[in-house]
Amino acid sequence: MLYWLTLLSDGGDFFNLFRYITFRAGGAFLTALVFGFLFGRPLIAVLRKRQGKGQPIRGDGPEGHFVKAGTPTMGGLLIVGALLTSSLLWARLDNPFVWIVLFVTMSFAAIGFADDYAKVSKQTTAGVPGRVRMGLGIVIAGIAAFWAAQYHPAALQHQLALPVFKDTLLNLGLFSVPFGILVIVGAANAVNLTDGLDGLAIMPVMIAAGALGIIAYAVGRVDFTEYLDVHYVPGTGEILIFTAGLFGGGLGFLWYNAPPAAVFMGDTGSLALGGALGAIAVSTKHEIVLAIVGGLFVVEALSVIIQVLYFKRTGKRVFLMAPIHHHYEKKGWAESTIVIRFWIISLILAMIGLATLKVR
Repeated sequence: MLYWLTLLSDGGDFFNLFRYITFRAGGAFLTALVFGFLFGRPLIAVLRKRQGKGQPIRGDGPEGHFVKAGTPTMGGLLIVGALLTSSLLWARLDNPFVWIVLFVTMSFAAIGFADDYAKVSKQTTAGVPGRVRMGLGIVIAGIAAFWAAQYHPAALQHQLALPVFKDTLLNLGLFSVPFGILVIVGAANAVNLTDGLDGLAIMPVMIAAGALGIIAYAVGRVDFTEYLDVHYVPGTGEILIFTAGLFGGGLGFLWYNAPPAAVFMGDTGSLALGGALGAIAVSTKHEIVLAIVGGLFVVEALSVIIQVLYFKRTGKRVFLMAPIHHHYEKKGWAESTIVIRFWIISLILAMIGLATLKVR
């Protein structure tokens, strides 16, 4: 919205700053951060009052989690609110990729909100049936994947770009939209599975979003793509403003989610943020790189899949408990140790993902 202040510019004044994506990204970050600090405590107070007993705690979970009973959930509303406000204020609203990512984020947030509401109101860990959640997610992701393809250059439509191997594209043809669905829905559910300890999910999401934001800015500039020898996707640079808002909103939320958490993000936040990462990857044609920068989420999801399949086949467990962060809890690791070490792993993976821009 504020981009249109450039219409008042003669090219050499303050309003000219709004032409620059980097300036507006800084504005989005600060806006989202201030939003989080301003509305964090009031939102938590409302959630605590409305929810009473807070988020239900799994009876078969780690014993240390029972002390968290009564902690309110749906804190993802704080992140989503900060993200929406900052994006609408600072991004170019005539950019289709901004709307694609916002569409996925808000739609998955709505699914997560319904799930959280069902859990809190009924005081059960069941929530919305998995098939309903999955079905809605597939529809939303399908719309987003098809929508994004319409704005990709003709040479990139229905293609899968491979990192490291320059000019290498795999023609997915009719499977391009289903692949986009897999990326978006998979990312949403992987982040959802990771959100099991105080502060565990939000920092890796911020790190992954930061890396993807840099990638989006790079592939959206023809001079950068020529230097880095990566595929040019016009318009994706505006996604940097979205990711800057996500980073600021994430920090604002982490202020209250740091151990011991005053609020949980719930499915409202985890599904929205995971879906956002997937949508950014599809928009920028960096789906494979998402699996690298978001490698922690991939491992968390795989640990659940492996545990379920192995148990059905043998009746035994590979991990003491899945997702894998609970495995380390069962082994006696302190919650803070798990969280900080997983943050470090996320940062390392993000650096590796960014390195693929230059390693060709």
